[in-house]
Amino acid sequence: MTVRLLAVPKEVPLLRQAVRAHLGTAAASCEVELCVSELVGNVIRHVGEGTPVVVHVARAGDGRMRVEVTDPDPRALPVLLRAAVDDENGRGIALLDAVALRWGVRQGTVGKTVWCEVAGAG
Repeated sequence: MTVRLLAVPKEVPLLRQAVRAHLGTAAASCEVELCVSELVGNVIRHVGEGTPVVVHVARAGDGRMRVEVTDPDPRALPVLLRAAVDDENGRGIALLDAVALRWGVRQGTVGKTVWCEVAGAG
């Protein structure tokens, strides 16, 4: 599944619905929805609302599900933070890190792709 969209808050629930429709009742569906939401949310917050993104969800090796979100800013990189109890922000990548088997960033000269992999159906 590949979706091109502008990263705006109203698109995030629609994107989750598209993931749910694509994966059906697959065991990884909730984790993939969470990862897609967090990665697109990071683009909205750190690159800018209305940024064009490409979201790609596919089965990787060993049944894993791979999520990739590509945006045009090679500089705004995700950072794993440990938010304090009363912090209102800073948990997105920590959530992604908790549910993903692995995650990372592929930087290009005119953009970047933040990706993660979650376990698929066993």
